[in-house]
Amino acid sequence: MAQINRRNFLFNGLAGGCSLAASPLITPVALASAPWEHRLVVIVLRGAMDGLDTLRPHGDPNFAALRPSLTNAIADIPLVDGFAMHGGLSELLPLWEAGELSFAHAVSTPYRDGRSHFKGQDLLEAGTGFVPGQPTTRDGWLNRMLQTVPGITSETAYAIGTNDMIILSGNAPSSNWLQGFQLRMSDQAERLLELVYHDDDLFRTALNAAQGVSETILTEQMLGTNEPGEMMDAGSMAGVSKRDLALAEFASSRLRAETRIAAFSLNGWDTHRDQAWQLEVNLRKLAATILQLKQGVGPKIWANTTVVTMTEFGRTARENGSSGTDHGTGGAMLFAGGAVRGGKIHADWPGLSEADLYKRRDLMPTQDVRAYAAALMREGFGLGVSDLERHVFPGLDMGQLGGILR
Repeated sequence: MAQINRRNFLFNGLAGGCSLAASPLITPVALASAPWEHRLVVIVLRGAMDGLDTLRPHGDPNFAALRPSLTNAIADIPLVDGFAMHGGLSELLPLWEAGELSFAHAVSTPYRDGRSHFKGQDLLEAGTGFVPGQPTTRDGWLNRMLQTVPGITSETAYAIGTNDMIILSGNAPSSNWLQGFQLRMSDQAERLLELVYHDDDLFRTALNAAQGVSETILTEQMLGTNEPGEMMDAGSMAGVSKRDLALAEFASSRLRAETRIAAFSLNGWDTHRDQAWQLEVNLRKLAATILQLKQGVGPKIWANTTVVTMTEFGRTARENGSSGTDHGTGGAMLFAGGAVRGGKIHADWPGLSEADLYKRRDLMPTQDVRAYAAALMREGFGLGVSDLERHVFPGLDMGQLGGILR
């Protein structure tokens, strides 16, 4: 199937009468089997999650002045080292207490200054450096990792939707899974619409409504009319519906079998306005997704599972005049699972004084997102540093980073 580019979408997709209400805007899910007992789940948070709100650095004396309204809007949960977890993740507190949850702060990809969701997400999934004016590598770091393992078989490496996630695209075997193509809009097209109408509140509301309809259709197609026995009771989590957990249930059903690597994305993290309620809703859905994965795979598999969240970049250190934040640089990652060495905040904290900020506006990144991903592969799958730095993440210097897993 030919790739759908943005120009063709604008001139052909819209001209062809593509209806948002009839377009599910499906989020891709990619899966791959591997000869390990360890499971790795990568969740891409599209839209740039605000790491400073998700994991609040109350121990920094400059933090409160940068976020006068945001930090008071939603209560948080003190953890360690002066950091507190946003209240939207409160359902994950038992994981923290059990040593199955940790965070990394002040992290980013090598992408700087362009602040494009498209470019940022592509570089995050490609796992490469950034050269202005040069095209992004079209294979992903998870696929390159699979290529480093001799004799690997890939029973499943596919995307739900109309196009692959870059993160698992490449020479390792992969395929697509989709239904009702004539009614589908690709993930790329959805992202394009979000960019074109980024500041149009009316359109964004319609887009979110259409996505809600589409996700219901996806849930029915994936799960059928009967509720699966493994689906957790979402009624206990305010603002989370069972359709919000469909991706996690689909992934966990595969992880119970031969699949060892799963990757999917959660959308809607671009919070220029009214961040307090938007972020809380999204974090509750993220927490429910992680808990669904835990319940879905069962205790034995969960003990050998790592879930990691990544986002294309962080957000500005200062809140803006619309009770939100704008595109920034340094952000945060989350690690969950029975294999995680939890109860820790991994951070070389740069400080939040104006002089410490990147270009006096963003959290200064002090560690590369790719280094944490490489550490997970080394500790979970036994890959060598040379393979990781030369092939999986070309040009990366992992340094001494480690201790993410047990």
